[in-house]
Amino acid sequence: MPAEQPTILATSGGLRSGRRTLVEFNKLIHFALDLSGVQGRAPRLCHVGTAGGDQRAMNANMAEAGRVAGVDVSVLNLFTMPPTDDLEDYVLSCDVIWVGGGSVANLLAVWEVHGLGAVFRKAWEAGVVLSGVSAGSICWHAGGATDSFGPDLRIVTNGLGFLPHGNGVHYDSEEQRRPKIHEAVAAGVLPTTYCTDDGAGLLYRGTQLVEAVTERAGSGAYVVVRDDSSGTAQEEKLDTRAL
Repeated sequence: MPAEQPTILATSGGLRSGRRTLVEFNKLIHFALDLSGVQGRAPRLCHVGTAGGDQRAMNANMAEAGRVAGVDVSVLNLFTMPPTDDLEDYVLSCDVIWVGGGSVANLLAVWEVHGLGAVFRKAWEAGVVLSGVSAGSICWHAGGATDSFGPDLRIVTNGLGFLPHGNGVHYDSEEQRRPKIHEAVAAGVLPTTYCTDDGAGLLYRGTQLVEAVTERAGSGAYVVVRDDSSGTAQEEKLDTRAL
């Protein structure tokens, strides 16, 4: 049963250290699974690790975390080749797409080569929940701040753009993030931009933000808008619901 509306959960979290495994699904991933509306069977989550170079160790960690959670985990590797000639069928057979972190610039370039943008848009419109962390959050938006090119953050503006907003991740844990987002919004390089501290997530129905949530006490979410009269960026903290 697909989600009732096109749904994206964009996060700066989702995993935690496991008790008997290296990682376990944290509350944000469980929330994404709940949003899919699956009942009566194990939900199907597709892990997409393009941003991290399709690391086999991370694939194994995600599969193991899925077994602990009772979730059927599949993996969409693009290195060295996709798992199937029919990526649309592969993606649409899943309930949740979870995109891992890493280089959003490389992710977008590789996805373009394989035509995944159109595939993910079709899945989103069909009710497959799109989700992810860091690069896997920025990718669904118009763009955001990234360390894809080096330790000094740069702005990317070639996101898939399903959500016509900017996106900031790791807002509380990396000191360059907030000023870089403010600079980009003030200059008009990024549109209105929604940001998450580590452990927080943004729930969109269609293209509208409907809720900010958190799996970690004290984590917040924010919106940064440009004030045209002063040419400055203005930030507002959003109400955030604890999962």
